[in-house]
Amino acid sequence: MPTTSTESFRPQLSPLMVEDLVRHALLEDLGRAGDITTYATIGPEKTARMTINGRDPGVVAGLVLAESAFRLIDPTTRFERLVTDGDRVASGQPLARIEGSARSLLSAERVALNSLMHLSGVATYTARFADVISHTKARVTCTRKTLPGLRAVEKYAVRLGGGSNHRYGLDDAILIKDNHIAVSGGVASAIAAARAYAGHLVKVEVEVDSLDQMRQALEAGPDVILLDNMGPERLAEAVEINRSHHGQTPEAYGAQRDRVILEASGNVTLETIRAIAETGIDYISTSKITMAAPTMDIGLDVDLI
Repeated sequence: MPTTSTESFRPQLSPLMVEDLVRHALLEDLGRAGDITTYATIGPEKTARMTINGRDPGVVAGLVLAESAFRLIDPTTRFERLVTDGDRVASGQPLARIEGSARSLLSAERVALNSLMHLSGVATYTARFADVISHTKARVTCTRKTLPGLRAVEKYAVRLGGGSNHRYGLDDAILIKDNHIAVSGGVASAIAAARAYAGHLVKVEVEVDSLDQMRQALEAGPDVILLDNMGPERLAEAVEINRSHHGQTPEAYGAQRDRVILEASGNVTLETIRAIAETGIDYISTSKITMAAPTMDIGLDVDLI
């Protein structure tokens, strides 16, 4: 699985956004009366020390949310991270130790673990895809198919797993899809209109489903062309068309600043991504790394009461 050599360059999340997400989750879980099970069975004087243990191997993501859950319930809670988001861990490895009011720890447990299990699952699944194509220059990238309200943190987990982020929403990049092309009158006219509308810092990408459409797009000059549902043979042909259009030799092909970037999408699985990457494509987008990632099994175990 890919690793990051310098920890300071690992993805970061805004503390304000983390607190907002976790606070909402805690309010959803605690409801109107709070944790009545814990209130009924655990005295307020009780303290506890617990360990978050990873029960599956994988890539950790979401410790920052887990810590926020415990501290929002009780700011005096002591939370010690034993690993860092983005680290690969073995089955049974301790991830963090927490100490404080037993009531507080038990009330925050589910929100903390849910966040950690889901995001670690996304990071781990992404790493599996990234590992398969690590011998190529292609990168696996996520899409806008994310759970509502969790896009930023899921994209954070994708990056921790060695993937790349596509646009975050409808407002940070232009992606002209088939319906835009159909309504606007064609590939070239859609790209021209987008160029006229967009600011100079906004990228323009267009989706095509044939090599003929790709040739039209190349003439119009987008930043990125998304090749939708094309098999490896057609993708390899698209790479060659792109290279020839920009007058690059096979040896020189690769400097993205000198040509249109190519992205492949559609029917991307762990079984198909290798062949797609070996065509010379730049990015491979798939919703599976966010929408189909299994959770990582993580538990909270009591050490001492």
